[in-house]
Amino acid sequence: MIQFKSVLKDEITEFMLLRKSSKSKSTYDHDQCTLKLFDEYLCYINCDDKNIAEAQVTGWIGTLTGKSSSIANVVIVVRLFLTHLKSYGINAYIPPIPKVSDDYIPYIFSDDEMKLIFSIADNLQSSKPRKNTLIYMELPMILRLMYGCGLRIGETLSLKMKDVDLNIGVLTLKYTKGNKQRLVPMHPSLTEILRRYCMAMGMIGYPKAYLFLTADSMEPVRLYNVQHKVHSILEQCDIFLHGRKKHQRGPCLHCLRHVFAFKSFANAEKTGRRVDDVIPYLSIYLGHDSLKETEKYLKFSSEMFPDAMELFDCYTAQIFPEVNFDE
Repeated sequence: MIQFKSVLKDEITEFMLLRKSSKSKSTYDHDQCTLKLFDEYLCYINCDDKNIAEAQVTGWIGTLTGKSSSIANVVIVVRLFLTHLKSYGINAYIPPIPKVSDDYIPYIFSDDEMKLIFSIADNLQSSKPRKNTLIYMELPMILRLMYGCGLRIGETLSLKMKDVDLNIGVLTLKYTKGNKQRLVPMHPSLTEILRRYCMAMGMIGYPKAYLFLTADSMEPVRLYNVQHKVHSILEQCDIFLHGRKKHQRGPCLHCLRHVFAFKSFANAEKTGRRVDDVIPYLSIYLGHDSLKETEKYLKFSSEMFPDAMELFDCYTAQIFPEVNFDE
């Protein structure tokens, strides 16, 4: 456990012990890093009084950088801790949660770009001996699962053979955002590709083996390795966002999830289905908590898809109307 050093070191340590017993490892790690930053700030300003004033809290919030959603998540953790201080009879200012701006615009790979990405990924050569010498075989399957099912990269790398039903073509995701579980059906063609991959990797009959492993079948490939390979592929494809704006995410691994959502909406329109009828099902499929969370997946660059922009604007105006008051 991280050693805290501020005037609230004992209270933070006890709070983290409580979090450890009730939260997932990812949540615990996030909270610990957040409170470490708060602890370091208290040391920096030489705070020697356990009663935390408004100026001290707002001063710390002012040091935070990054997306508004990330800052809000950090503040939420500190709010929980400051509220917890009341059990010790300590007074602390509880800050409001910062408003999250909704200005994120994802990058959507075109069909031609996806073909090029898959072509290069399918022809990767084994690199010099490293801890994971199988990445060149695993990456094509990782990309296809993310592209074909809209999975998050963390969900993909956490898959084990026992989570894969190759008979009915369903993935069981046990470690997802928000500590939820869900079932994800695959297209028959993707199921067949995955079956061939598992046979080629010799995984059939080993339920505890990770789907994407290193030299040790009990250890999954690391996120960094996948991101590094994908970054290299994008460079080879010469795929980048010209004139990227502040809140536009450039081409990256997570964009495959947005491509999946965009194509789902586009296919719904082509087959005559109403997009607002499709959204509730897609929201569940993607593992979202609410339809509002799915809203950002309706956003894409009008420069890349001008023909579809007017159609989607019409749909989203009806589903998520503008309001003139704060919720």
